[in-house]
Amino acid sequence: MLKVLLVVLLIALAVWFVVRVALRRIDGGPSAPPPRVVGPDDDPDFLRGLDRRRRDPEDD
Repeated sequence: MLKVLLVVLLIALAVWFVVRVALRRIDGGPSAPPPRVVGPDDDPDFLRGLDRRRRDPEDD
């Protein structure tokens, strides 16, 4: 019975280790910054286009 418990414990540790390594690779590690969400109001080209359309509405 002790051998079965030891095998189950080793398998559980192996699965835990594999999951940790896989998640760390997916996330990019603890030092990776979170992805930055850029909306259209943060895009300088988008804002420039709005200014052009506002100044010259017939040039669309």
